[in-house]
Amino acid sequence: MKKNIVLFAVLLFALSNCKHQPVDETHNRKNNNDLLEKSRLRQPPFEAPEDMVWIPGGDFMQGSVPQDKMAMMHEKPAHKVHVDGFFMDIHEVTNDQFAKFVKETGYKTVAEREIDWEEMKKQLPVGTPKPHDSILQPGSLVFKKTKSSVPNLNDYSQWWEWKIGANWKHPNGPESDIEDKGDHPVVHIALEDAITYCEWAGRRLPTEAEWEFAARGGNNDHRFFWGNDIVLLSAQANTWEGEFPVNNTKADGFERRAPVMSYPKNEFGLYDMAGNVWEWTNDWYNTNYYKELEAKGEAAVNPRGADKAFNSSNPYVKEKVIKGGSFLCSASYCASYRISARMATSPDSGMEHLGFRTILAVENE
Repeated sequence: MKKNIVLFAVLLFALSNCKHQPVDETHNRKNNNDLLEKSRLRQPPFEAPEDMVWIPGGDFMQGSVPQDKMAMMHEKPAHKVHVDGFFMDIHEVTNDQFAKFVKETGYKTVAEREIDWEEMKKQLPVGTPKPHDSILQPGSLVFKKTKSSVPNLNDYSQWWEWKIGANWKHPNGPESDIEDKGDHPVVHIALEDAITYCEWAGRRLPTEAEWEFAARGGNNDHRFFWGNDIVLLSAQANTWEGEFPVNNTKADGFERRAPVMSYPKNEFGLYDMAGNVWEWTNDWYNTNYYKELEAKGEAAVNPRGADKAFNSSNPYVKEKVIKGGSFLCSASYCASYRISARMATSPDSGMEHLGFRTILAVENE
């Protein structure tokens, strides 16, 4: 019972929710040519830092495209946005990169620290009992397969477990390690961990608008970064293929995380903008934000997200937007390998499928 209580507590503040169509690439490229050419006129002010590429500024429609039948309500309505150019990591921050940061700073991630119950209970319904101290130990959320089909995919506690000792160095629990996985994306990263890394590197997290603009690669009417053909999924991204969360066929070559740059890059030269691990943005998640932007009737210029967090289905936590989907995304669950897909997640905790990448902005800072 106590284990159920702590899992319930941690899941509440760590998570919120996580047909083939023929593609005519010639038609899509022609329709997006003006946008792409316009954006390419924005030249970088200096040579791109190592492992970064220049993302030219431009206009785009943020949110789901009309033909996306998998789009969720919080991806709508689509609204016009302008972003200025910036540099972006070509891949997610890796274990090797994060290890260098830790070695130079001595930083300890949130998942490695003692748990402060007084802080945790502020995120939970009043009266939630405190778990026993033997259970309330440093750790993080780790994925586990179910033994049989799951009729209710809204109950994510069926495939997540709080595992003591799970952190970035032990991504699947204390018995695991990252030896020979230096090129894998670092995970179990809370928002504070990502921001502190950014400060050390002289960077920042992308806004949701910057992330989505970069993922589109100049293609404004695509569902996926590679086009509209879902048949190409296993060749383009590390996702869940098979019955979730029972069996992963590994059609894409991996069951869990894949080394960065294992799949094709998009037209801006960015890897892993779909699948592998979710990525932090700096925006507060607000259920009404897209509607408010669309109602203004004009393009939002370099939007920084909602002024405050609000989730109508989860009043107890303040959440940030994460983008990109992960190795756990499947057509039957969230299909978050789509460009417009988004999820709300508490800043206080990391998970086995959550990492980040950085940007270096040169304007409007």
